[in-house]
Amino acid sequence: MSWRFSPLWRSVPRQAQGPNPNHRDRRDAMPKIKHIALSTQDVDATAKFYIDVFGMKEIAKIDSPGARGYYLSDGDINLAILNFKNDAVAGVERGAGWSGIHHIGFQVESLEAITERLKSAGSTPRDDINQALGVGHAGHRYANVEVKYNAPDGVTVDVSETGWVGTSPLQ
Repeated sequence: MSWRFSPLWRSVPRQAQGPNPNHRDRRDAMPKIKHIALSTQDVDATAKFYIDVFGMKEIAKIDSPGARGYYLSDGDINLAILNFKNDAVAGVERGAGWSGIHHIGFQVESLEAITERLKSAGSTPRDDINQALGVGHAGHRYANVEVKYNAPDGVTVDVSETGWVGTSPLQ
């Protein structure tokens, strides 16, 4: 069994993270959207909206050196409601004061394989954000190793083998 954690998860109680049922040895599963992160200036009101209107469940509260907020889930996808504490973690092009969709997370079977596909498509790692968060390929395979990349049109994508709290298994 493995435990999922990243700098933003360090404030999530370990029992709330739970064992990771999502990691499998198969290499042929299609990457799945499992995580969407919203940047907001009012995490409480934003979380309340998604809970009240869409029935999302609060999975955990976050208060890390980089951000504070909530992890919500519908049972399949993790929705992070974040207020970034500094521009480096948020990404300097938007900064900590920006609100909107911050990034989209894909759970993948192999970080190595998806890295090659991203490179072939002309995508580059968001080393600025990865370093500010202390995430990336340097983490061991049993941690929630998330790596952020540039995608077209200024979108940031996040890839992870282990997935996010509150998500369904990768199939």
